[in-house]
Amino acid sequence: MVETIRAFFDKYIKSDGGGAAPDDGKSLRLATAALLIEMTRMDGNITSAESDRVLRLVQTKFGLRPEETAELLRLAQQQAQQATDYFQFTSLIKDRLTPEEKERLIEQLWEVAYADGELHPYEEHLVRKIADLLYVSHKSFIAAKLRARPGG
Repeated sequence: MVETIRAFFDKYIKSDGGGAAPDDGKSLRLATAALLIEMTRMDGNITSAESDRVLRLVQTKFGLRPEETAELLRLAQQQAQQATDYFQFTSLIKDRLTPEEKERLIEQLWEVAYADGELHPYEEHLVRKIADLLYVSHKSFIAAKLRARPGG
């Protein structure tokens, strides 16, 4: 598994200097994508709207080509399925993102939750849990929710 992830990052995500980008950036991308994928699974029904939203968010957020995005999402899917908790993902994120970037991630989680047209209680619970683990303030949590809400 580790070799598969390492091969993906060595192949697709290099720094401009020609060497591999620091692992922190690679891990951060994978952790972020895994959390977004986990949101699609929360209500027990993964819809194409949710999957499409995750694909667009990951591709736009990280500036990846379609094949890079597909591979990152495949690896993130594996990581999300193997995870026993969210700490392994949030611990990579919490110290590396600014408060504004954390709030944007929470907004993106809300966007995925709302993508199928309904907000399931498990989806809301996951966003709250992730926000708490990332130390996102309640004010930022609510602001992100309001921005992500359809028609909001």
